[in-house]
Amino acid sequence: MIHLYKELQPADSFDIRLPHALSTQERQLVTLFYQPLTGAEPISLYLTLWAEAEQMPDQQMTHYYLMNVLGLPIGKIFEARIALEAIGLLRTWKKENTGERSFLYELIRPLDADSFMKDPLLSMFLFSKIGEQAYRRLRQRFIAPARDAEFKDVSRAFIDVYKPVNSNIPDDLQASKSSKDNQSKIYPFYFDQFDFELLKAGLSEQLVPASLLTLDVRETIAKLAFLYHLTALDMQKIVILALDDDVGISQERLRKAAADFYKLTVSKEPPKLIRVNEPAPVEGAGHKTKDQELQQYLETTPPIQVLRDINNGKEPLQTSVQLAESLIVQHGMPVGVVNALLEYVMLTTDMKLPKKYVETIADHWVRKNIQTAKEAMELARQEHDKYTTWKNKPQSSAKKNSYTKNRREEKVPDWFYKRNEKSEEVLKNITNTETTDFEKERQKILEKLGNIQNKVGE
Repeated sequence: MIHLYKELQPADSFDIRLPHALSTQERQLVTLFYQPLTGAEPISLYLTLWAEAEQMPDQQMTHYYLMNVLGLPIGKIFEARIALEAIGLLRTWKKENTGERSFLYELIRPLDADSFMKDPLLSMFLFSKIGEQAYRRLRQRFIAPARDAEFKDVSRAFIDVYKPVNSNIPDDLQASKSSKDNQSKIYPFYFDQFDFELLKAGLSEQLVPASLLTLDVRETIAKLAFLYHLTALDMQKIVILALDDDVGISQERLRKAAADFYKLTVSKEPPKLIRVNEPAPVEGAGHKTKDQELQQYLETTPPIQVLRDINNGKEPLQTSVQLAESLIVQHGMPVGVVNALLEYVMLTTDMKLPKKYVETIADHWVRKNIQTAKEAMELARQEHDKYTTWKNKPQSSAKKNSYTKNRREEKVPDWFYKRNEKSEEVLKNITNTETTDFEKERQKILEKLGNIQNKVGE
């Protein structure tokens, strides 16, 4: 996601709106029904937001906090967020003011098991993910058996018990139309894209009255057409097949008719839903160069991991972590730019991280509006001589030439390719070196002691 900084940055703050407490039953639904659809990372984000919302601090948090808690780069946080939005567990609101951006995350209650299973898209999506046997077990576990046929529903309706009275409700206290529409939506689905005019044009008014095509029925028709990839002409046949003896249409009969039609005309295998992939940038097409691999790594890796990798897997000092965090949170620098800055400074200062020197270059990059690791690396190469003069301690020409050679010819440092070496091999090498040095020193001491003893004996 090459322009992610336009959508979300670690320094962006957020609040959480929690409409209700999450019950144990709902936690089970989120884990067993929704997690197979989205994967583990979006559900981890959902439960983390829920836990934070129960005791939300007065001060706004930033997305850098979520990166640390979840152990994910900002790109993964963004992908998890939009997955929750698509599946109906999260609504996101954005506010921009004088260059600052903040978000409001509204957590949505998961569907109950019965509503989930009745939804054509969600139920088929889950079926394709977990298989028939696991799907049947979930139905048996969460959906109560049907009432005995001998019983009849005799519950009173609202209008049987209550009657209206004359009263004027102020306009500002009445529910807006948009809020009612939002409550009726299980998850965002644009069913108006389906051609209902063409559908109704091929249906006889006597056979299928327009009154039968209620909002719920039309939404089910649109979802089934999307799921099975059917046209409005195909859905005309399905609607006719779904009519019952009383010339009525139920959502269950529509689902069955669409499934039967699909098996007869398309395939006996149920359809599957896959996630829409982001278009790959042109620059990333084909084999990536070493420089492009490094840029992608810097863009998608948390700064604390970059510090570990440069330092051969050792934990960085807290001062280094705090320095990186302040650049992201307080100064609003993108993660990829901060990583490129850390890498540049450490390679040009013999693995040191002088705070004043880092902040001086950071100030320059902020004023130049550097937004990506690629831009940062290119500017560092162009301004290398200038940055060398900014150091508090002069750098020898040997170091300068070494860095220039590494950056201009080799470009990608050795630590980047050694970062995934097994820790056992590193420890083994260290142990062998220490053992060898120890043996040499031991022999020297013994030789000295032998000479002393010989002199004493003489």
